[in-house]
Amino acid sequence: MKNIRLLLVDDEQDFVETLAERLRLRDLGPDVALNGEAALTIVSDSIPDVMLLDLMMPGIDGWEVLDRVKTQFPEVQVIVVTGHGSDTDRDKALANGAFAYMRKPVDFDQLVITIMAAYDCRVAMESTEDAAAIG
Repeated sequence: MKNIRLLLVDDEQDFVETLAERLRLRDLGPDVALNGEAALTIVSDSIPDVMLLDLMMPGIDGWEVLDRVKTQFPEVQVIVVTGHGSDTDRDKALANGAFAYMRKPVDFDQLVITIMAAYDCRVAMESTEDAAAIG
């Protein structure tokens, strides 16, 4: 499996632990943040390739995390994973730069496929940036 820098951001600790363990079994060991503030700290220290982000969190919510990350690090591919979403939220998330929007409970195999597609998009962006710098 590719060496993907993956960050999982969700305030539901049981969900995070279960998902992180399942991802580790697929060699996608994520960093974990249980709130928006921790997520922003991790991103500033080590920019992930892909972020799985819940929207509804106390304090700094997922909307603010999405906005800050896409403003400061537009190359980070953000997959919104939420249990409280709507079609309006999906449209807003995608309009604000999210790579994908998924509702809980997520189909795990589909989530892994989406993570890989997001990573491929990230790599393609990097290749384009490198080519532009050379040319």
